[in-house]
Amino acid sequence: MVKIRLRRMGAKKAPFYRIVVADSRFPRDGRFIEELGTYNPQKQPSEFKIDAEKAQQWIKDGAQPTDTVRALLKKAGVL
Repeated sequence: MVKIRLRRMGAKKAPFYRIVVADSRFPRDGRFIEELGTYNPQKQPSEFKIDAEKAQQWIKDGAQPTDTVRALLKKAGVL
């Protein structure tokens, strides 16, 4: 199954995430198909950027967003 999920980047105790499309069998920080955006929870308020067109296309093709990504997509107005 293809999922839209977060890929952790950044230093220890300073997470920064990339929003990616990946096969659910791959590790969290492993191989991915396409990058859709970024999410930085360290800034106040938290900062995120998403390519809405690509996200809508992947969801239309059957990709399932995780709970956190679903919340970010709702904030961005994609869902």
